[in-house]
Amino acid sequence: SSDEAEAPRTAVVPQPAKVTKKGTDIMRRTAFVSDERFFWHTCGVPVMGCDVADLDVASGIFVQASRHFENSETKRRALNLLDACGLLAKLDTSVVKHRVATDEELLLVHKKKYIDLLRSMEDGGDAGDFAQFGRGSFYIATLAAGTVIEAVRAVMSRVVHNAYVLCRPPGHHAERDRGMGFCLLNNVAIAASFARQTLGVERVAIVDYDVHHGNGTQQAFLEDDSVLFISIHQDGLYPLNSGSSDEQGTGRGKHYTINVPLPPGSGVGAYEYAFSKLVIPTLTAFRPDLLLVSSGFDASYLDPLGTMMVTAECFGRLAKSLVDLEVPAVFVHEGGYSENHAPFCGFRVVEAMCGLSESPVKTTDDGEAALYAYQALQPWQKAIVDESYSSNAAPCIARCESK
Repeated sequence: SSDEAEAPRTAVVPQPAKVTKKGTDIMRRTAFVSDERFFWHTCGVPVMGCDVADLDVASGIFVQASRHFENSETKRRALNLLDACGLLAKLDTSVVKHRVATDEELLLVHKKKYIDLLRSMEDGGDAGDFAQFGRGSFYIATLAAGTVIEAVRAVMSRVVHNAYVLCRPPGHHAERDRGMGFCLLNNVAIAASFARQTLGVERVAIVDYDVHHGNGTQQAFLEDDSVLFISIHQDGLYPLNSGSSDEQGTGRGKHYTINVPLPPGSGVGAYEYAFSKLVIPTLTAFRPDLLLVSSGFDASYLDPLGTMMVTAECFGRLAKSLVDLEVPAVFVHEGGYSENHAPFCGFRVVEAMCGLSESPVKTTDDGEAALYAYQALQPWQKAIVDESYSSNAAPCIARCESK
């Protein structure tokens, strides 16, 4: 196992969580976990969180120094918002403990050669495609992976109904033998594999609404009918040529990989239709024992790395539709790069998870964004969701119902 592996700290285990009514709210017991060390991850550049300048007049290169998109500020602001408005005090921050994942756990998904490579780059390095990292970041990535595992352990023990893990670096692009798209280790895939192989969980569902396709998670479970993977993402964004609706799994896993590649400019109408038409019915038929959510907010209408139009209020409604399934659930933070808007998206998700119907926070910009042209479901968007449903989700539902 890892030289830096820490034994998980034992929490005082309370009585099993129960759904309780408080006024008009349905209060679920929701765990929340983050760690200051997550915010110390850097993307392998000399100045913390910054890209260096590149000036070559002869070659026509004029790049001013700027902050890297995957910096700590967006996630730190999300934590600060939860704290400032008082919601953090209503969450259980003591049940899920932080620990690094062991090598044995990492190897549930990743190849040993890749883990050895990451560990060998003590001062940071290049893990793959857009996956540079700085000194100490491999340790932080193992801390994120181990903490997600502990969140799974907490919800499966029914100590809490669900949990949100606000961690860095993100993970859903990381493949077996390389990092991709700011991701080093695939936190969600590792946690799903741990649940199946160590905890004996029979069926795991993964929903990924990050604007970029969760290629690494898809790769991990292509041939597995015990893990349902549904990704709703912007078509043709990142990775290129990844996440088309005809990527449906292979062998025993056929139709248990479901991609919904929405066109650029999709908004509230398209996402809510995709959930009501495809995501929720498929999850209901699959009957998961555990739900993992790759919770990325770069489909936000203000995100610099996507061209979608989802509002914070919409993210909250999507999350509510998932937690209303009453399945033990862990939401794991992925992308989302708008410092002004992503924190509110995360807030609405956590709010939905614990069942608050009266919010202490207003998202004033969402009112205007909800009125954007083409925010409603468009015919071409509906056609894509319907095609993904008929070609892939419907056969998956039929297989599930026949078991």
